Amino acid sequence: MFDRLDFVYLPSRDVAADVVHFRHRLGAELVFAIEAFGTRVAMVRLDRDPPALLLAEHLEGDQPVRVYRVGDLERAIDQLSKDGVELAMRFEIPHGPGAELTNPGPQRIALYQLTRPGADERLAGRRDF
Repeated sequence: MFDRLDFVYLPSRDVAADVVHFRHRLGAELVFAIEAFGTRVAMVRLDRDPPALLLAEHLEGDQPVRVYRVGDLERAIDQLSKDGVELAMRFEIPHGPGAELTNPGPQRIALYQLTRPGADERLAGRRDF
């Protein structure tokens, strides 16, 4: 069901400052830095392989969210709900619709379905800040 870990969303209080840290101290590649809908999000990669790291000011809490790609989001949600898993919330990312799962501990896991496969190319190189 969990095809691949594509993203890890990391809460950020200052995305611009975090981008400087990840790029200049950790050697990450900046893929994009966007400002939209009253928030800032930047994607950085520490290596070529997934997961990409998304620094997000709008992400509540202090725990990162591991975002797994699934082939069919609604089917995955249906199966998980049959197994007693509840949804914390639904969301949209540039790549498609998603849902965060409710877990008994502080761990955060989400699923998404890739319905907009050109999102990486469309956002690559964008620098709003």
